[in-house]
Amino acid sequence: MAFAWKASGLTYNRYLAIAARVVRRSLKEEPRLQAEKRGEMDLRFAKWQNGKQGENKNLATANATAMADHADHGQS
Repeated sequence: MAFAWKASGLTYNRYLAIAARVVRRSLKEEPRLQAEKRGEMDLRFAKWQNGKQGENKNLATANATAMADHADHGQS
C-alpha cells in the first residue's frame, strides 16, 4: 500500500511543508507567530567558477535586481 501523500502526487518535502503549515496555523496567536517566523526561509546561492565558490547572495534580492536590470534594458 502506498502512502497517501505519494498516491496523491506530492513529494515528501511538499507533504512536510503542508503538514508544518497546518500545525502552525492551528496554534494560538503568540506561539503561531513565533512558529511562522521559524518557518520562513532565506535561500542563498553562490556561483562557482574555476573550482572556487563565489560570494553567497540572497536569492530573492538577486532575483529582484536581475528583474529590474532586465526591465531597464528592455525599455531602452
